Amino acid sequence: MEQFTNYLLLKGYANNTVDSYVFAAKQLITRYTTLTDRSLLEHKEWLVSSFAPKTANNRIGAVNTYLDYIGYEGLRLRGIRVQQKPYLDKVISNEQYSAICRGLKDDGDWFWYLVVRYLACTGARVSELRKFTFAHVHEGHVDIISKGQKLRRIWIPEKLQERTLELRPDGVDDAPLFPGPTGDAITQRGIALGLKRIARRYGVDPDVVYPHSFRHLFAKNFIARDPDIALLADLMGHESIETTRIYLRRTADEQRAAVDRAIDW
Repeated sequence: MEQFTNYLLLKGYANNTVDSYVFAAKQLITRYTTLTDRSLLEHKEWLVSSFAPKTANNRIGAVNTYLDYIGYEGLRLRGIRVQQKPYLDKVISNEQYSAICRGLKDDGDWFWYLVVRYLACTGARVSELRKFTFAHVHEGHVDIISKGQKLRRIWIPEKLQERTLELRPDGVDDAPLFPGPTGDAITQRGIALGLKRIARRYGVDPDVVYPHSFRHLFAKNFIARDPDIALLADLMGHESIETTRIYLRRTADEQRAAVDRAIDW
């Protein structure tokens, strides 16, 4: 698996993706010592019956990448179609976001105040947020190279730049903006657990307070103010506008409220 790992890294896959692909490949070769089209189809059936559709598709993609790596001349597995809900579920609302920011400000908890603000105001993934440094704050943006070697620029809004430098004026340029206990960037798990603690502290449903929820909030708020979906797709780092269209949908609660307002007959 070490050579497969190096193969993935050379292809430009992110570390988290490399870990998940190696895990999926180990899972495959543990179940089948000899690979055939039949065994691959059986493995797909097992994945589909054992895991959620999104997880199964991720494993199927990993298996296909492994088959390419070893030069397997047989079939490649097709992913399963995932039926999207016609609404967003478990997404933090603007009211909940404001309550958290207000509570953190009142408590003077500036570290987590900035974590929450950066997640909500930049649309960054949590893995990308860990790459932010003080130099990026001064520059006003972070350039990210995707696994397809495409450049994506994450903009830091001017007001957030100014607020950051007010709260932490002595930051060293090459230091992580959000350090953990060791001085290196805080881990993704550390951010996720910290957000749950914050939610409970301020009486917000913990189920809607997770890193990606703030990315949803960013997209929904942006599209409400600027309906340029192509621009939003670029800002989010989506390959296809179709992926971005989900943010045009309302949450289940918003749909409920809209129906209650509209229907008076």
